[in-house]
Amino acid sequence: MSADRIPMPIEATSPTCLLSVVVPARNEADCIAACLQSLANQSESIFALGTDWEILLVDDGSTDSTRAIAESIARSRPGITLLDPDPLQPGWTGKANACHTAAQRARGQWLLFTDADTVHQPGSLRRALHEAEKHSVGLLSYSPRQLVSGLLQRALMPLVFAELALAYPPAKVSDPALRLAAANGQFMLFHASAYREIGGHAAVRNSILEDVELASLIKRRKLGLRFRTAPEALATRMYRTTSAMIEGWTKNLALLFDNCLSLAAWRILDLVLLILLPILAALYWHATVRGLPWFTAGFLIALLWLRTLVRFYARVFKSHFSPVDCTLSPLALPLFAAILIRSWTLHRVRHSVSWKGREYKT
Repeated sequence: MSADRIPMPIEATSPTCLLSVVVPARNEADCIAACLQSLANQSESIFALGTDWEILLVDDGSTDSTRAIAESIARSRPGITLLDPDPLQPGWTGKANACHTAAQRARGQWLLFTDADTVHQPGSLRRALHEAEKHSVGLLSYSPRQLVSGLLQRALMPLVFAELALAYPPAKVSDPALRLAAANGQFMLFHASAYREIGGHAAVRNSILEDVELASLIKRRKLGLRFRTAPEALATRMYRTTSAMIEGWTKNLALLFDNCLSLAAWRILDLVLLILLPILAALYWHATVRGLPWFTAGFLIALLWLRTLVRFYARVFKSHFSPVDCTLSPLALPLFAAILIRSWTLHRVRHSVSWKGREYKT
């Protein structure tokens, strides 16, 4: 694999099984077992279709016990194959390289790329295959149910996913008449022919946001894109620590939102209004303003605060997080604004971001 290789369609091979599941993994020791077990447990429903399938796990240079855990599971669960990625060349992200390596080996008519931190519900792969065939799409992508822990995660994640829901409405993303495209790399089910036609991960080898880029290629080629929230199909814990969450969203937000700085400003305004308006209402409760009775000014300010509160929560509840998590979200407004600004700075000024021990130029 040369560094200057141009994106080309992967050499077409005759599929010898229905489905190839590709799991790229880098230092995922705390979640890889649950992921592989949930995938291996799909065998009964897949075999009910009268066909074969495979799981390809690519250990992308893990320095923890990811590989040892995967090997142990593979010995007891047939159909799991462990792969080493091709040597990482300049101009390639680690994930794109790992996925490309597995895609070259995959035998399936359908290719599912799913992250190592996902857990799949029983029968969900069979249902996904049926859904993709029913809608005749080249790519079906699910947004999983997000598992969160700790105050900062529970408060921040609804804010981010609310903005994603507004920027990338699934109905508009799935509409072939519109140019808007998006996908979630935690679950991307391609028809193998469509994947090869767009050039696969080689076509987005240097993209940090490879899932959205792949969806854009699918839509531009009019190969059919379907994207939706699917909490019934799978769940994921995207980040296990606060530092990983901050690093992950710093890597992605400036690419997901063109209006990063204005979005940060609006969320800071939300914070100011949510805090300041009740204080002003309380102050006017005991004072007279320009001859107006105190209760009139205080009442008007209280109404403005209530309107701000309702609009804020109407936005956040689009995230599909629990009511408790959404209620906590104002606590993370300063952090969300700070990450937006930091992401913009690293992408637009420094042109470099880091993820899992690797530096990427942007």
